[in-house]
Amino acid sequence: MTKNYSVLLFAVMLFPFSGMMAQTDIPQKKELKIETANKIDDNAEPNQGTSLNIPSVVEDQPQVDFDIAKRNPVKMIDDRELVQAGAGMKIDPKVGPRQPEEGSKQHFADMYLGDVKNNGKFVGIMCRDHENVDGDRVKIYVNGDVVDTNILLTSSFKGVNVDLKKGFNRIDFEALNVGAYAPNTAQVNVYDDKGEVIYATKWLLSEGSKATLIITKEDD
Repeated sequence: MTKNYSVLLFAVMLFPFSGMMAQTDIPQKKELKIETANKIDDNAEPNQGTSLNIPSVVEDQPQVDFDIAKRNPVKMIDDRELVQAGAGMKIDPKVGPRQPEEGSKQHFADMYLGDVKNNGKFVGIMCRDHENVDGDRVKIYVNGDVVDTNILLTSSFKGVNVDLKKGFNRIDFEALNVGAYAPNTAQVNVYDDKGEVIYATKWLLSEGSKATLIITKEDD
């Protein structure tokens, strides 16, 4: 009896271990089930399905008329947002044509200073260096005749009185040099016989170039 009891007890103790061995050693099979992710219903309405519903991004924009006959341009932005070309652009005042300064190596040819009308007996032709006083010198001609062979231009006006004849009176200023800084520079004032300034101008000359001023007298 004791022997049989021992065998039975051993069998009872062994049973759980045999179950665990069956679970771990023998894999269990599971059937793989494959299905379609998005089933298509052939009988569904055409507007039903899996297409994306994209919201309109232009529903608040004005409608564009694409009538080719009207030739209306397509506007990408509202007219109120249009900005004139160049608006806000800052321009450097140094850019563009400007009168050369002293020290320039540019050649300055003969210049025409303009013409003045005056019926007085004479006029005063006065000139001075309006830039740096650097030793500029000129020769003055009246109707082809030399009236001053060498005038040194300073900061003060220097010149000659010219008796006027009827018709055209031509005054030429020839640059004898360019001083320390090229070109030869001067301001010219024309005074009537009462001492009033009736004309003023300036010149820029290279050495040997001339500036010409015409004074017209209509009456004797």
